Amino acid sequence: MASSRRSKASIGISKWAPSSYRTLFGHFASPQRIALTLGVEEQFNHVLEFTRIYHEKIKHCVPVPRTEVKTGPAHENVEESDRVDLLDFPAPLLHEKDGGRYLGTGHLVITKDPDSDWVNVGTYRIMSQDRNTAGIYIGPGKHAYIHKQKYFEKNQPMPVNIVLGSDPLIWFAASCPVPAGVSEFDFAGGLQGNPIDVIRSDITGLPYPADAEIVLEGEIRPGELKEEGPFGEWPGYYASPKSLEPFIRVKRILHRNNPILSCANPARPPHTLTLLRSITRSAHVWEELERAGVPDIRGVWSHEPGPRQFTVVAIKQRYPGHVKQAGVIASQCFSGGYQNRFTIVVDDDIDPTRIDDVVWALSTRCDPETGIDIQRRCWSRAVIEACRPYEWMSKFPEVAETNPDLRKQVLGKYGRAFFGLR
Repeated sequence: MASSRRSKASIGISKWAPSSYRTLFGHFASPQRIALTLGVEEQFNHVLEFTRIYHEKIKHCVPVPRTEVKTGPAHENVEESDRVDLLDFPAPLLHEKDGGRYLGTGHLVITKDPDSDWVNVGTYRIMSQDRNTAGIYIGPGKHAYIHKQKYFEKNQPMPVNIVLGSDPLIWFAASCPVPAGVSEFDFAGGLQGNPIDVIRSDITGLPYPADAEIVLEGEIRPGELKEEGPFGEWPGYYASPKSLEPFIRVKRILHRNNPILSCANPARPPHTLTLLRSITRSAHVWEELERAGVPDIRGVWSHEPGPRQFTVVAIKQRYPGHVKQAGVIASQCFSGGYQNRFTIVVDDDIDPTRIDDVVWALSTRCDPETGIDIQRRCWSRAVIEACRPYEWMSKFPEVAETNPDLRKQVLGKYGRAFFGLR
């Protein structure tokens, strides 16, 4: 139920007996809720309008360094040594065939590059295992994975903080394609125009948000593995079979009174996370296309049923090769390349968010022989040109549809009588 986009309300569950812990789902289940998180006050009637607003926001975003403070609400309860017990928390069994109960789904994983000051904030899944250990799966190539490799190459444990609930803006930032070397704390500070307050752990040396609900402090040791998974992941399948993965030895737990455990429930899309994925991926690909010098981008949309794998770019064609240029760059850039499968380029008369428009363009403007390219010896991607061929622009048949001005006049005069419109 908590995974369904049909329910727009956040789902809060309180009074988990015998504790006073609560869980929260559905933070980003609507554009309005995401706008509230970002402090966006502009009015919008279409998800592409909001994507454009966020695109402009990140285009002018300058990271703001975080600010360290001394204390926060999580210091109300400090549990260490024999008092550490992860089994106290109401970790949900999110899917019936999950390999265990997952504490970390709407959370933050905080690590640091051992060779620099770069602090990364990611969202890698966390499975409760016993009183003081938790499994973690970090996909190859992810920033925390690179940090882990560096520590293990030195035969050193990697310090880690896990935050199970904080300002949704930081979780939002941790879900975005922030480049290596830039901390998501500082990116979030840039989005809101003020620094994020953090507290530095005296156990791990790592920061965590000052407003955190629950903080786990510990380390991942080289060579130590436990069974983790499977887990129902965001593409809609149980990702990876049960396998041996690194785990976190939790040394201390901090939490406020009556804490809220932040959760997410990925499943067969669309679900409560796909809208967030679609908006962030679309806006960041849009920004990267413009930064690469591709002109006249009119919209980008990563469709929710394939929140990373199916991206549509709308352009106003200006020169021969413009369509292919936009498609190749969108399919391989930092924000658009990871886990992508299909990149489709359409003309500016196509709304990239409307799948009916996109399928019509594919069916009537794409010549499969010349308009579909498979990118090889890189991230394998299909780049599809669903535009009027540039060399035929003046000869391509006109679209058979009612002129918008005439449509407005007819509906204004007869809409109420014939169509029930007011």
